[in-house]
Amino acid sequence: HGSLNHMKLPSILLGTAAIGAGALCATAFVVPTIATSASKCDAALFTIKAGMPGAGSGYAKAKVSAECSGSNLVVTSNGMPSYAYVAKTPNGLKTQSWKWTVPAAPKKASKVTSITTRLGTIGFTVTGIPIYGPMEGPVPANMAFGDPVYNGILDSCKGHTGYMADYHDHAILATASCGFAQSKIVGYAIDGFPIYGASSSIKSGYVKTGNPKSNSWAAYTYKASSSKNVLDKCNGRTEADGSYAYHATSTFPYTIGCFKGTPVTQRGAAEAPMPPMR
Repeated sequence: HGSLNHMKLPSILLGTAAIGAGALCATAFVVPTIATSASKCDAALFTIKAGMPGAGSGYAKAKVSAECSGSNLVVTSNGMPSYAYVAKTPNGLKTQSWKWTVPAAPKKASKVTSITTRLGTIGFTVTGIPIYGPMEGPVPANMAFGDPVYNGILDSCKGHTGYMADYHDHAILATASCGFAQSKIVGYAIDGFPIYGASSSIKSGYVKTGNPKSNSWAAYTYKASSSKNVLDKCNGRTEADGSYAYHATSTFPYTIGCFKGTPVTQRGAAEAPMPPMR
């Protein structure tokens, strides 16, 4: 997506771009009373830890809410971080009007959907922050399409702002200091499957085989494994209860590597195309 500036490229899939980190910490402060099944609508998960300081003086407080509507989970957010905003790009920070709708009981698709050219949202956190993939946009040129985690252009909660002053994450640090009230399910992909918090026992199958400063997807190679603790190419696995879930990881691709289900095209501001580079 070009967080340092956006542009349209004919070869790049902008997708539902306007919505949609570094070591991750698997801090264990799970709230056991919250439902965590991937096969039911878990609107109660969408909350921000009490007592968070907010982005800072002059900024709106973070807001997120969710409801179960028919067979869907519907989430609305103003896109604001609940912790101190630290500028990592020249784009500033403004409130947004996000509304995401995903199936509450997602199903695996007949084939996976690649995100290697998707410059924009791939999901959202339970704290109301859009999640982007492990690739930046074409600016700056020496980091074109590079890994923003590797390049160190994210704040301590693994986010930064894009061209529209929209704050988003490229990885998930599910700690209390980043506004998370629990670390079991920390987000959802736009296909409806949940993203579980990072665990030291669960590993990504991607191996760094090149220089991810630019063209991040070309710098990592997926190595399949028979170990149940090594995730599949989409950075997920089938859980003990038979449900599928993605897992946040401390290494590439950090959240998801592809869509196991069918990504839902969002509406309104959540599907607005990225503006051209100024």
